[in-house]
Amino acid sequence: MSTIEPPSVTACYALAVLRALEDGTVGNVGAGRSVGAVGAIGAASWALPTDRLGFGEMRALWDAVLGARDADPHTGLLVGDRIRPEGLHIMGHLVLTCASLADAALAAERYHPLVSQAGTVSLDRRSGASRVRYRPTVDPAAMHPQQVEAIVSSMVRAGRWIAGDDWTPLSVSFAHPRAGSAEPYARVLGCPVTFDAPENAITVANEDLDRRRPLYDPALNALHRAYADRLLHRLSASATVAERVRRWLEHATLEDAGPEGPAKELNLSVRTLRRALHAEGTSWRALLDSARHGRARRLLETTPLPLDRIAPLVGLSGATALVRAFTRWEGMPPGAYRGRLGPAAPDRGGAGGG
Repeated sequence: MSTIEPPSVTACYALAVLRALEDGTVGNVGAGRSVGAVGAIGAASWALPTDRLGFGEMRALWDAVLGARDADPHTGLLVGDRIRPEGLHIMGHLVLTCASLADAALAAERYHPLVSQAGTVSLDRRSGASRVRYRPTVDPAAMHPQQVEAIVSSMVRAGRWIAGDDWTPLSVSFAHPRAGSAEPYARVLGCPVTFDAPENAITVANEDLDRRRPLYDPALNALHRAYADRLLHRLSASATVAERVRRWLEHATLEDAGPEGPAKELNLSVRTLRRALHAEGTSWRALLDSARHGRARRLLETTPLPLDRIAPLVGLSGATALVRAFTRWEGMPPGAYRGRLGPAAPDRGGAGGG
């Protein structure tokens, strides 16, 4: 039997969401609704800022908030914009001491699990402009679109802690359809926003990304990173089954990868592995598909290999299967994706998996 816990979220973030609701500035949601949400997740049991709650409890919080008839469709967007550094615990304080937006994005890429294990952040460096991506690690159907909007808008808000309140990204995209009017998105994010996109992403001009802050204290930043590393090490000791399978897939030969491999490494039966993944809101098939997607992107971005050479490396039968799968993943065929990267693509750095 698996003893690995399901994805968790820091209590600091859950409390920050509740406080954003209680201040009366988020749509129609007020103190009464957030009190109900507290009851839904048992917040009274939290004793320390490093305490964590299961993803299911965090989902229950959002269920309670959004379940009312008068719930504002922009609640997630507005909640994320109200997040303060302490709401992200050490991640928030670390971001405040980063040298640049790029430094902060790379810190988020590494330390986001301290805030939530239900998603990943990655920095995709490109010539001219780069993307900070957010990808749920649970089944997207298990996460409210408002939860995604809260995370993305909180990332834009965190960028303003570094670059100033008047900073805006070049654009923001969401993988889900728009709910409600467009005006709040433009007002909060300050840039063009697209929906039904291939990914949740914030596009940032490289000039903004790499601009160093005039007042930067590397010693203070190092203190925060050391504490974050200790917490990350402690958290990784109880990594989810999905996270361990994802790590296994990063180094596996995908053309013959099956659930028997990670099951053996985790000392689980294949049946128990599948049940554990289902309990965490995902599946072997979804994780394998995500691994193929990530490896295909990396090979297209960093090598000149033709499609018929890339296909078997990602576990697909041939170039036609790769084109079909990649178009589903990215909304465009691999040739167009590679062409969009430009000549500087092989020199990119900092991109993460997902």
